[in-house]
Amino acid sequence: MRFAILIDAGFAKTKLGNRDNPASANDFISLVDKIKAHPFLVDKYLHRVYYYDAPPYSKSHNMPLNGGKHNFSQDPLTIHNKKLLTELSKANHFALRMGEVRFRGWELNRDSLISGVQSCEITADNLRPSLQQKGVDMRIGLDIASLTLKKQVDIIVLVTGDSDFVPPMKFARKEGLQLALVTFNHSVHSDLIEHADLSLDIDLEETEE
Repeated sequence: MRFAILIDAGFAKTKLGNRDNPASANDFISLVDKIKAHPFLVDKYLHRVYYYDAPPYSKSHNMPLNGGKHNFSQDPLTIHNKKLLTELSKANHFALRMGEVRFRGWELNRDSLISGVQSCEITADNLRPSLQQKGVDMRIGLDIASLTLKKQVDIIVLVTGDSDFVPPMKFARKEGLQLALVTFNHSVHSDLIEHADLSLDIDLEETEE
């Protein structure tokens, strides 16, 4: 039996890393190794790992309030994520599915608002970019449908906590595929659990840096 692993990077990054120590390519490769070693999959053949993300935003924009121009390509997280995608694109069995990130302007950082006062001074340092990722969820849904209709795999392992994927999950199961879910014990909508055949318990404590 063949299986594919579909990784919702936006979700997985919050489980594999944090702001001070963001997830690396090795973290994702180690995660895949752990999934492959699960008793449900250990005797089955890995078809491919589909990794869904978007290239980091790299343009420059003027900041309001005389804040000068911000070059997003120089942000440490942007540099880190570019390296992450480059390394994963070279990893065995990985296929990157890329959406896009759009700049929606600047918004007030909520931490800047002081409770109990009627007004406060706002500077450029109190603003943060509003970035919106587009097209990633659509690609996951399309790949679930494609893998199902082309009968390329027997099992889909979905790493996500997003209940938006319930419709393609239901479609795959109706067509005879098995759906395994990896949520890292994250609290998810009951529909997501209901429309999976099983949840795989993956221990992140032993994930290598």
